[in-house]
Amino acid sequence: MSASNEKIREAVRHGYAEIAQGRPGCCGSSSPDKLAEGIGYLSEDLESLPDGANMGLSCGNPTVIANLKTGQIVLDLGSGGGFDVFIAAKKVGPSGRSIGVDMTGEMLGKARASIPKFTEKTGLSNVEFRLGQIEHLPVADASVDVVISNCVINLSPDKAQVWREIARVLKPGGKACISDLSLKKPLPERLLKSVAALVGCVAGAVLVDETLRMIRQTGLTIGNVIEKAYNIDVMANCNDPLYKQVQECLPEGTRLGDYVVSADIIAMKS
Repeated sequence: MSASNEKIREAVRHGYAEIAQGRPGCCGSSSPDKLAEGIGYLSEDLESLPDGANMGLSCGNPTVIANLKTGQIVLDLGSGGGFDVFIAAKKVGPSGRSIGVDMTGEMLGKARASIPKFTEKTGLSNVEFRLGQIEHLPVADASVDVVISNCVINLSPDKAQVWREIARVLKPGGKACISDLSLKKPLPERLLKSVAALVGCVAGAVLVDETLRMIRQTGLTIGNVIEKAYNIDVMANCNDPLYKQVQECLPEGTRLGDYVVSADIIAMKS
């Protein structure tokens, strides 16, 4: 592991530990339900969540594009407070399993503390959270039906390794359904150096074509790719402090949506 990669990883870990602890000035929408509904989550999904699981950190809805089925084993990369893990758990039902992996201990503690409330609300006990890096998943080979991730892979300093891990843990016939941020054009230098932009996935974003190249190198087959230009600017209407910090780094007269889009990508393992 290079020193620069570890420095990036520590910056991300520190930033998300601050978010998990609800420190003033940290990123995450001040209107998380409004943001979630703006990017396609249904009210019935949000109602079943334990308090605090939705911290307004999404840029898409991978649980919808995955079209989850009863009995499937789902793995969420960078699960945070458990938002998508809990939603996926309802969709796969008591015969399925929903697993979250996160490298931030504070996020993991927050998510695990919410499991009893989720079970009380739904009657389900099919959720698990594991400590680990998405570049080195604590998951067995060929053991997962569906991998999901929501605005997280861009945080990784080694995205190609993340995709190799996704290919490793998927069962034959399994699929990855990823919502993440992608570049439309190169970011301004000032934004690239912003820690707020890094924690918010923006500074780590790459072009969609670069992501597709990394996926093909793992042997996965690319399915659907959908870019949603409007999603990133939903944050501007939700009083999102991260969006405000990033906006300050942009040239006058431009907005984040001029540089970044939200992309849904599906890749399958044969």
